[in-house]
Parts: sequence; structure tokens; C-alpha cells
Amino acid sequence: MKRLGILLFLAACGPVTLQQAERQCFERARLAQQPRGEVAIGVGSGGRAAAGAELTVTSDYLMGRDPAAVYEACVVAKSGELPSRPLYQRPDWRG
Repeated sequence: MKRLGILLFLAACGPVTLQQAERQCFERARLAQQPRGEVAIGVGSGGRAAAGAELTVTSDYLMGRDPAAVYEACVVAKSGELPSRPLYQRPDWRG
């Protein structure tokens, strides 16, 4: 039984499909382009005001890395394959 658990753990560490890697790495490339954040303001049921903010800044952004290079390196690291198309040729990229 312990062997099965170890095998499942190791399988989770293995490469993912190219499509999964591209999906996961697309967000990393977006964060390399610029920080992302959100602000939330609301009123609770008791009439109390609530607010919050979140800012995500990555080391890729701070070091000025090219989002396309970040994307390609990430996809290769996760899947062992080159991306099916470069980042800047993806129709969903808004750089």
C-alpha cells in the first residue's frame, strides 16, 4: 500500500501534457509582463464595510525577463516539449 502512495506522489511530479503546460505557463508569462492586482470593497450583512487588496509581482517581472522566454522555458520544463506556438503568436496574448 505504501508503494502505491509513493508511485502516485512521483507521478504527480512528472511531466504534464503540452496543453496543460501551455495553460499553466501562460499565466506566468502574463505576470512577467506586468504585476496583477485586485481590489475588493463590499458591505457585509451586518452593515459593516469591508475592503481588501491583493498584488502579485513575480521575480520574472522584477528582473525584466521577456514574457516569451519565460513562457517557452516554463513549457519545456513542465512538458519536455517546445510550445505549439510562440507566445507572441497566440491569439489570446495581449502584449
